[in-house]
Amino acid sequence: MLRRRTLLTGIAGGLTAAASAPVFASGRHVLHVHPGDSVQAAVDAVTGPGRTVVVHPGTYREVVNIPASAAELTVRGATRDPRDVVIVYDNANGTQKPDGSGTYGTAGSATFTSAAPGLTVRDLTLANDWLRADHPDITGTQAVAAYTYGDRTHFDNVRLLAHQDTLFVETTALTSFDRQYFHRCHIEGDVDFVFGRATAVFEDCHFHTLRRDVNFTPKGMVFAPSTARANPYGILAVRSRFTSAAEDGAYKLARPWVPSYETTAWPSLVVRNSRIGPGIDPVAPYTNMREAYPWQTMRFAEYGNSGPGAVVPVPENRPQLTTAEAATHTRRSYLGNWRPYERP
Repeated sequence: MLRRRTLLTGIAGGLTAAASAPVFASGRHVLHVHPGDSVQAAVDAVTGPGRTVVVHPGTYREVVNIPASAAELTVRGATRDPRDVVIVYDNANGTQKPDGSGTYGTAGSATFTSAAPGLTVRDLTLANDWLRADHPDITGTQAVAAYTYGDRTHFDNVRLLAHQDTLFVETTALTSFDRQYFHRCHIEGDVDFVFGRATAVFEDCHFHTLRRDVNFTPKGMVFAPSTARANPYGILAVRSRFTSAAEDGAYKLARPWVPSYETTAWPSLVVRNSRIGPGIDPVAPYTNMREAYPWQTMRFAEYGNSGPGAVVPVPENRPQLTTAEAATHTRRSYLGNWRPYERP
């Protein structure tokens, strides 16, 4: 249970039963959620665009689903410290549903799911504290903290904690190029813990790979993009840092994900102007998920990175952008006319 004890250290308040159902007062656009209330009940009370749900310090053990109808919703912690507010649950891909209808699947395991366009989440923690060691009988070990697939999704100063498949950045449809922007976020996990099809920009973020007591390498991968072939932009990490609790070289930076339901995917990842620590294998930072889709045929590239995990001892193993190419891989080019980074 070390994972859960670590996750909840320093959190104000106890586990809430999510019993109360707060509502918006007439004419007001802000709803406050306190320990003993339910974050989901507050979301369910949203009846129009531009509402704000303020979550006060405590640990809220519940699953939260934000529908597409809750456009321009803001969910934020009441303080500026994301450790003060934790929304956490423990479903996994292979967890049986209570009604006996089967397992949750990867997307269904998410603690926090949003389809809402224009969503803003800030100053809190989203976590999935399901542990492999507690469930040796379950082989579907993906356990998602946040699953987001609305256009113009903005996370700021958010901690995203899990092990496998922590953050699922997806789109509303195979043909949609939905945009997501993550700023000053802490994201940790072990296997493919940032993955999906969205156009997703990570700026000034911290990616942290976890220690794994297993006798194989690699221990895991940070990114697993599944970008649509028609989309010129996939995942971009800029001015970020990569640290690790594992031994040096234990992790890969990425592997391509070509889903069985979209075999035309052409995964895209650019990591630039970031510090990569020794936890990432510098000699061979990329690997394959399936031999039929080798990483060398994907859109993987780096530019201007530093740190022991960013050295280039074998150039063909680490494609580098030219200065001219790097100029086309910026937050502005990826996000277009949506500029959340310019908001006050």
